[in-house]
Amino acid sequence: DVLSSGVFELKIHSFHTAQRICRRHRDCHIFFRICLKHPEDVISAEPPCTFGTGQTNVIRADHTSISSSAPIRVPFHFKWPGTFSLIIEAWNAESPTEYTGRLYNQNNLVSRLATRRRLAIGEDWSQDVHFGEQSELRYSYHVFCDEYYFGDGCADYCRPRDDTLGHYTCDEEGNRICLEGWKGNYCSEPICSAECSERHGYCEAPGGCTCRMGWQGPSCNECVRYPGCLHGTCSQPWQCNCQEGWGGLFCDQDLNYCTNHKPCANGATCTNTGQGSYTCNCRPGFGGTNCELETNECDSNPCKNGGSCNDLENDYSCTCPQGFYGKNCEIIAMTCADGPCFNGGTCVETMTGGYTCRCPPSYTGSNCEKKLDRCSNRPCLNGGECLDLGQSILCRCQAGFTGANCQVNIDDCASSPCQNAGTCQDGVNDYTCSCTLGYIGKNCSVRSDACGAHPCQNGGTCFTHFTGPVCQCPKGFMGPSCEFTLQPSFKPALRQTSQPSSTTLTLSCALAILVLVLVAGILYLRRRRRMQGRKQLRDTAVYNDLETVNNLGGNERDAFLGPNGLFKISNSTARLSLSLCPDGRPGYRHNPVENSLSRAEPTKHRFEKQGKKHISTCYDLLLRRYPGPRPTTQNQIQEDSIFRPLLENWPRDVLLGYSFEYVHFVSILF
Repeated sequence: DVLSSGVFELKIHSFHTAQRICRRHRDCHIFFRICLKHPEDVISAEPPCTFGTGQTNVIRADHTSISSSAPIRVPFHFKWPGTFSLIIEAWNAESPTEYTGRLYNQNNLVSRLATRRRLAIGEDWSQDVHFGEQSELRYSYHVFCDEYYFGDGCADYCRPRDDTLGHYTCDEEGNRICLEGWKGNYCSEPICSAECSERHGYCEAPGGCTCRMGWQGPSCNECVRYPGCLHGTCSQPWQCNCQEGWGGLFCDQDLNYCTNHKPCANGATCTNTGQGSYTCNCRPGFGGTNCELETNECDSNPCKNGGSCNDLENDYSCTCPQGFYGKNCEIIAMTCADGPCFNGGTCVETMTGGYTCRCPPSYTGSNCEKKLDRCSNRPCLNGGECLDLGQSILCRCQAGFTGANCQVNIDDCASSPCQNAGTCQDGVNDYTCSCTLGYIGKNCSVRSDACGAHPCQNGGTCFTHFTGPVCQCPKGFMGPSCEFTLQPSFKPALRQTSQPSSTTLTLSCALAILVLVLVAGILYLRRRRRMQGRKQLRDTAVYNDLETVNNLGGNERDAFLGPNGLFKISNSTARLSLSLCPDGRPGYRHNPVENSLSRAEPTKHRFEKQGKKHISTCYDLLLRRYPGPRPTTQNQIQEDSIFRPLLENWPRDVLLGYSFEYVHFVSILF
């Protein structure tokens, strides 16, 4: 069989025609021929059939129809394009067994179908039917890849093998799957052992490791030394790097005989002399080439300056005459006459002919030659600098510390630097002020401008309060920053077109009554709480806050302080009503032009009884809340803004005449 990349198969299921297929009184034979071509916009029935052609065997048929037949196979050996042109022809056959050129005579053509189709690779059959002018053809077709061909166009070839050209199998998509122990595109490269060096080794079979030239060992990671190298190593092939103590081309010359052989005995000192030779320097009492012979240590007369030698085991000692000392009596002893003591030390003779030095406090050592460093133990704390003054030390402290050893942190808050009731926290050469509300700065000396950021929107007026900015909103706006617009939330409901039922009306009425009861209860509780809050606020709020308000300007203070000494908690106008100071003007008409006590005298007597009581009550409350020194003159009362609301509601001439009296009266009481 010719190897191809795929096969196109078509199966005729039925063919019907309205005409007679065969002539009368003759057997009816027919066959089908197909032609596969490249896709054409206008399909031509003329050859060549570029993709291939095929036909069925001669089929015996009745006069108008035939039954199904075996599929027609059209093999191809190129990448399947997916789109193709198909021509199906039905022909009359003269003979049931032979094909002749006359078979393709146009007179024998029964039917012809030309169509363009798209078909993907797969085993599933595609069903189709063609209705001609006088015929009906039902058929199916599919295309599939030959064995060892894969992919959308049957263009990927994969044939399992296990030989010198590869060691692999194929998956369903035609990909090569290497057998165990092989790798590479065609699975022809064996996988060496895990320890085998990739650079210096290779393998001809899986799991092996063959070393390349110049390398050796189970993993091929050991270089081969130069031939004849005895005491050397290598980092690359054919090297001979001598170990310590060895030399020569082949590292066969011992350069450190003493270290490698240790020839000297009895603690002698060995010295290398090169070329494998050495000498031994024997200790007293030993001799020989390797100091292996024991001798008398005093035979060499080691004691000098008339010292006598005493033989000991493996050693000796010298008894020195007066004036000498040392192992071999080689040191001449000094006396106080030689002035051995330095830096003012006092020399004292000893009984043995020697001396000792008594050093001053700042020096030490056998001859007072060492200066005593009193700062060595770091007595100065917190980074202080130590100064040695001889008899004593002095600590130069860093800024912020004091004391003999700089152990005391200076209290930077001692001078009370924080103003306006700020709290001071001491640091190191510094302090930190925690300011009260309304003040900022290093010393809380700067009054914070809460209105500097312009927090009030929609034309609101900003006032500075000790708790922060307060906005007085214009009509139609509300909120902490006047950001909300007041809009009516009630919208009339749409008129109902249908009448509600009696049950609905009853439930609605009951629900409305319940809501009204709840609302009334809530309003009652809120009013009761508000009354209690006002009473408590009168007694306590002003005592806590009035000092801060008095620090404000006159206009700002009037905006927050009412005539009763309480703060306003609303956005209403700055003009206050005298709720605690009732109007004491019964029948009094004040004419600014006639501003004399003589004109007001008749009314003043009538005012005497009622007004005096009112003034006493009002000023009693005002003076209880008055934060500063009591006013003592009429000018002080007129100029002080806390009395301004009262002056606006009372006749000035009458009020001043009596208020001055009550100011003194109240000041005596309080």
